[in-house]
Amino acid sequence: HFIIHRRGKTPRRPCPKKTSNIEKDPVGVYCRIRPLGAEFEECCVEMISSSTIQLHAPDGLKANRNGEYKETQYSFKKVFGIKTTQMELFEDIAKPLIEDLIHCKNGLLFTYGVTGSGKTFTMTGSPGEGGLLPRCLDMLFNSIGPFQAKRFVIKTDDKNGVEIQNQVDALLERQKRDSQQSVPKTPSSRQKTDPEFADMISPEEACKSENVDEDCCYSVFVSYIEIYNNYIYDLLEDAPFDPIRPKPPQSKILREDQNHNMYVAGCTEVEVKSTEEAFEVFWKGQKKRRIANTQLNRESSRSHSVFIMKLAQAPLDADGDHILQDKNQVNVSQLCLVDLAGSERTSRTRAEGSRLREAGNINQSLMTLRTCIEVLRENQMCGTNKMVPYRDSKVTHLFKNYFDGEGKVRMIVCVNPKADDYEETMLVMRFAEMTQEVEVARPVDRPICGLAAGRRHRNQAFRDELSRRLEERGGPSTAGNDLLEFVILLIDSFPALPPCELVDPADDQTLPRLIEVLERRHCIRQKMTEQLNRTSNTLKSMLQQFDSQLTAKENYLHDQRGKLGEKDKIISNQKMEIERLEKKSKMLEYKIDILQKTTNIYEEDKRSLQHELETQEQRLQRELSERRRMEQRMQGMVTDTRLKWEKECERRVNAKQLEMQNKLWVKDEKLKQLKAIVTESSSGCPTERPEKPERPSRERDRTGDVFKTRGGGQAVQFTDIETLKQECPTAPSRKRRSGSGGGAAQMDDIENRVSCLVKDDSLYMMSFICLKLPNKQT
Repeated sequence: HFIIHRRGKTPRRPCPKKTSNIEKDPVGVYCRIRPLGAEFEECCVEMISSSTIQLHAPDGLKANRNGEYKETQYSFKKVFGIKTTQMELFEDIAKPLIEDLIHCKNGLLFTYGVTGSGKTFTMTGSPGEGGLLPRCLDMLFNSIGPFQAKRFVIKTDDKNGVEIQNQVDALLERQKRDSQQSVPKTPSSRQKTDPEFADMISPEEACKSENVDEDCCYSVFVSYIEIYNNYIYDLLEDAPFDPIRPKPPQSKILREDQNHNMYVAGCTEVEVKSTEEAFEVFWKGQKKRRIANTQLNRESSRSHSVFIMKLAQAPLDADGDHILQDKNQVNVSQLCLVDLAGSERTSRTRAEGSRLREAGNINQSLMTLRTCIEVLRENQMCGTNKMVPYRDSKVTHLFKNYFDGEGKVRMIVCVNPKADDYEETMLVMRFAEMTQEVEVARPVDRPICGLAAGRRHRNQAFRDELSRRLEERGGPSTAGNDLLEFVILLIDSFPALPPCELVDPADDQTLPRLIEVLERRHCIRQKMTEQLNRTSNTLKSMLQQFDSQLTAKENYLHDQRGKLGEKDKIISNQKMEIERLEKKSKMLEYKIDILQKTTNIYEEDKRSLQHELETQEQRLQRELSERRRMEQRMQGMVTDTRLKWEKECERRVNAKQLEMQNKLWVKDEKLKQLKAIVTESSSGCPTERPEKPERPSRERDRTGDVFKTRGGGQAVQFTDIETLKQECPTAPSRKRRSGSGGGAAQMDDIENRVSCLVKDDSLYMMSFICLKLPNKQT
């Protein structure tokens, strides 16, 4: 499954990088996977290709917040599987560093990983499976063995430099050091080798460098230190042991030499002449290294160990016999092999007391290393100039020069694939991925001595030829006889001297003859001298011509070597470009794979969404059809209700009209009665009442809804109840006429009749109301 990241904030745009003519190389980060301790253990690391690994979360941690399986991939310069041998690891990682060491270039190689991931085994190895350190020493001495200087001819000073001594001073220095008991003696190659290192490297696995400058003499110095609780201790220091009051070892301090390189002041540097001597020195310091038994590792390293191999190269003089007595012409290069202590969680190791303090210091130094790498990466990618906190830890402070461009940096990430180390392994992988993005300036070539190349070879060839000729002539004892014979033959070629005896003082012939012969000899001698001078001049001119030709050829060779070096640089740049393109291609393939997985996920989501959309559309269609049916049903109900209310309104209008007619009839009837009463009273004789006209029919008002009662009968429910207001016309005020009593009686009769009419009308109204009410209210 693939993790889809949510969209976050827009990242800050990186500043443009500062252009520089210095060529830089990225830090080479390699990964080595150790085998599982048992077959039944769960594995969380899988090697996908020669440069990529994949981490699987264990069963207990597989589900993340989204409930998906979390799998991550990490790329390295090269990944070494569980079947990788120590020789294969050395060929790819450490062998180029030894080549650079011989060519006066520095190097730094360190192992990084959690506790129990195989860092010490990778660096040191075991009998029969020598690690990187013994193989580096073996290759170095196999390459420079015939060209090593005599012991103590080149010696180190206390300021991270070297000095040159002649043979006599070197002999005196050796005698002086042998006489001092406090100074550790240089181990002898004739002593018996430690059995733990006797069979580390088989003869068929031995290798050497072919590109060694034969016009130099070499000396190798080794030192071994450890950084424990952020203090530096010398593992090769021979301190006097007092069993009564033992003294703790004294820590060392870091200083900066005249070339601004960091070094450990007062550290013991032992000159070694063979692989066996170097093994013995290393094993001597290894026995003093601090290790402890923890829950995760039986022999857990509690300190960072640093083994330094320093190679001094001094050129020979013009004759090719002795070392040039000029320390400024000596080139010193060094290779640091660092075995970092493993990062660990105290909750898993159950450390207490001093173990807890050691773990805290280890994690703090590793965190400082991570911080320095992060700041370097930010400065290079964003163009910032933040201060790198090298001084926060002794580890980073000691190796700051390497990250500033004093040599190549290589890191081996050791991984234990068991599931218990999954979370720590994730942190290690993130640090390794970030370290690969840091670029270190490529070290420049050291200046070459101005003397002609091949001096040692020519001097040796001359010696061989001289000894051969002497052997052909019978050896060195007959060389003097040959010279004597040659002189005798030369003297015999002169004119013979006449007899020189003078017996007579008056002899005047002997002396003139002698003078004449001597003059002829003198003439011959002068001619021979002139011939010798001419021959010597000719020989000198020929030698000068040969010398100029040789110089021209050397210049030509130098130019060709320069062109070859340029071609090599172009080839190396092209190889780097090819590697970069291959890495980019692999990254693009990885991105394509990721995009393909993302596309598949999106397509699956699209199909599920389409299915859901179709389901929603079907439900919407059903709802629409239901809505249409509901609208039709409601439309019918509205129509029925409209018709019903139209009928009801019509009924109410008719009832209202009838009511109005009744009111008009009642008023008319009252008026008629009043008129009749008035007429009758005015005529003075009673008349018969006219018959009442029939009222309008009220059957319409009695219609209503018929429903069944609880008792089983039927009742009429009227839909409206009309309330009749009783109109009591105000009777005219009684005006008694005081004139006659008959008129008063007449008026009383009229009032009684009117009140009867009013009572009759109110009874009629009450009867009408009762007809309008339902049965329950009657």
